[in-house]
Amino acid sequence: MRQTASVYDQVLDYSNRPNPYPLYAELRRIPVSREEDGTCVVSTYQEIAALLHDPRISSDLRNLSEEYYRPAVSPGEPGGFIRYDPPHHDRVRRQAMRHFGPPHDPGRIDSMRPWLAEVVTALIDRFGDRNRVDIVDDFAYPFPVTVICRLLGVPREDEPRFRGWVDVLVEAIDPRRAQDAEQLRKRDQALAEFGQYLAELVEAHRRQPGDDLLSGLVADPGPDGSMSQGELLGAARLLLIAGHETTVNLITNGMLTLLRHPGVLERLRHEPDLVIGTVEELLRYEPPVHLIPWRAALDDIDIAGTTIPKGSPVALVLAAGNRDPRRFQDPDRFDPEREDNAHLGFGGGIHLCFGAPLARTEAQIALTEIARRLENPRLVEDPPQYRESPVLRGPRHLLVEFEGVTA
Repeated sequence: MRQTASVYDQVLDYSNRPNPYPLYAELRRIPVSREEDGTCVVSTYQEIAALLHDPRISSDLRNLSEEYYRPAVSPGEPGGFIRYDPPHHDRVRRQAMRHFGPPHDPGRIDSMRPWLAEVVTALIDRFGDRNRVDIVDDFAYPFPVTVICRLLGVPREDEPRFRGWVDVLVEAIDPRRAQDAEQLRKRDQALAEFGQYLAELVEAHRRQPGDDLLSGLVADPGPDGSMSQGELLGAARLLLIAGHETTVNLITNGMLTLLRHPGVLERLRHEPDLVIGTVEELLRYEPPVHLIPWRAALDDIDIAGTTIPKGSPVALVLAAGNRDPRRFQDPDRFDPEREDNAHLGFGGGIHLCFGAPLARTEAQIALTEIARRLENPRLVEDPPQYRESPVLRGPRHLLVEFEGVTA
């Protein structure tokens, strides 16, 4: 047994969840390091960006060598087209995007802005006469859940039903739990139950389509034809999970960062246009997704003086690349007016985050309004309690006290 944990092992360890950034700096000393289990860990900006665009890096884990391939791993992902390679990926992503945004439906997200503002306003109004709230449970979670349910055509009242399945599936993408038999059993059960729920929902939309994404996928196949049932259910599961989990972290990490930088918070209160740069800097400085734990090398890949062997698992540590001093000046400083901010907050390449335009819009509206309306907000606990996941990193609770809520 290894006597000393590797830097990557320490990143995955929950005790370092509040501040993994010193470990990321250590990781970057060796741009591509190799773990005992064969995983190649990539931590520097240039190398991560190159591999995100490299067709020799596969998202289909069946391309791992036999010594590394664990059948238990692949189904544990939220699934859908993020686990496909071209041309399969390209077709299914086009089919989904056709009903979500440009070029076929360019106004969909912008047209939602007034309603998004109404949802945010209503959530803040519910704070009422309280002087303490949990930003996660009272605001950052219910907002994107409400949005993705409406967008997909999922009944909002079903949230308590699917939340348990989502929690299990998010746990399953944790590299520490890839071989945990009980975790895998829970994951398989969640996948089966979630799949049955989504199949019933798809059938309901097939019988009675509405103005939502699921209805569009079912009723309007477009030039690429129809998705198979498996593709449709995988896409629905992916969009429902990714459509709120990452945005919860973006908003919560955003509020935490602003409270730690009161000068920026005060500026945002009076300069709402600052929110655009603020959200982009948050995606670099405190991103909602810290690493992509599993990709597969389709060939030997020479990079940064190292060879990633064909069939090896590859982990891309996006959050480490986001603070690479060779790419960003003074990278540990939070600067909402940072120029040339080509962050990795939404990944890159063919798997660039599908919902990025919606996530940006939600975060901009949420942070602008909560900064404007909370009087003298302050953290109750710092650091807050974090979620378990090293992949989707964010506070589990964020208690904030304030003196009142303005109109």
